[in-house]
Order: sequence, then C-alpha cells, then structure tokens
Amino acid sequence: MAQGTQGKGAATPTLWDRTRQLAAQEILQTALRLFTQQGYEETTIAQIAREAGVSQRTLFRYFGTKEDLIGGSEERFVTLLTETVREQPVDADAWEALRAAFKAALSLHATPEEALERFRLVHHTDSLRAAYLGKRVRCQEELLPLLEARLAASGTNRGQARAIVATAFACFDAATATWLDGNGQGDILDLYDQGLAAVRS
Repeated sequence: MAQGTQGKGAATPTLWDRTRQLAAQEILQTALRLFTQQGYEETTIAQIAREAGVSQRTLFRYFGTKEDLIGGSEERFVTLLTETVREQPVDADAWEALRAAFKAALSLHATPEEALERFRLVHHTDSLRAAYLGKRVRCQEELLPLLEARLAASGTNRGQARAIVATAFACFDAATATWLDGNGQGDILDLYDQGLAAVRS
C-alpha cells in the first residue's frame, strides 16, 4: 500500500509480507473504485469485501475501519509524521522538518492516481473531511513539542511554534486543493513551497 525503499539494514520482506501487501492493495483498489463509482456513504464494507474476494473479517484485519481505506490508520499517520520530524538533521529548521513530514505522508500513496482519488473523496465527503480535520489537529499537537525543541535556540515561544505548525498545515491543505482543481497536474510539494513562500514573504 505504501511506497518506500528498504532502509539500510532493514529486513528483506518475506513471501508472507509481500502476499499481505498485495492483498491489502487489492482491497484498497477495489474500495477506491467503488467509492468513486457510487459514493463513499453508499458503498458498504460487505460489498468491498465481496468484490475483493475476501471476508469482512479479513478486510478489517488489513483496515481497522472503513475510513482507514481512505485516510489510513490515524496511529500510523501520526507516527509517520512525528518520526520523520524527529529524524531530520539537527540543523534542519522547523519549516524543513515539516516539509519532510509532508513528503513522507505523500509517499503513502502507491501512485499519483491513487492519491488523486483519495484526496477527491476526502474533500467531497463530509464524514471523511471531518475525520481528516480531527487527524490533522492531533498531528499538529503531537508535532508541537518536537518543533518547539528545534526552535528553542531562537527564543520562539509555544504560541509562535503552534502558529508555525498551523501555517504549514494550512499551506499543505491549500496546495492539495489547488492540485485537485488542476486534476492532479503538477506536484503537491511544489505547490506547497509556492504557497508557503507567499505567506512568509
């Protein structure tokens, strides 16, 4: 389901791991197709499982909730962003660390086409958009102490650090909306950079 390369010293995926990844991707693609064709609310877990050729129990082993089929696990998402920021070089500033986190989040999509389908569904489905906003708030709060530590030397206080995190997320949301308006043309991170540059100027 996610893109990425094996890190240095990482274990080689087993046949079981690869089989599970393929099964999860098949379920995800089936779900995205049905959501796009008939709507998120109108599509049932039973229908997705049936068309993917798995039981509902199996589907829930891969994806804990129906929303996870679109937005991914909240725990996984939050962990990815916080760990990415933590791993940035000590001389990377807050803006660079946050950009790296957004890049990591985008890598969860197997293809740009899959990302386009997911973002469209989130932006046009009230329940998915509400879930995304809740996830975003939690991410910002989890990232805040990490960014405060990076900004400590400059005398930045907690309120200012919170404003930086909120601004970065707002620019990412604006970039995503612009990317959707353009039907997936261009690169979301380039659009993010342009938006952030406009705000910071």
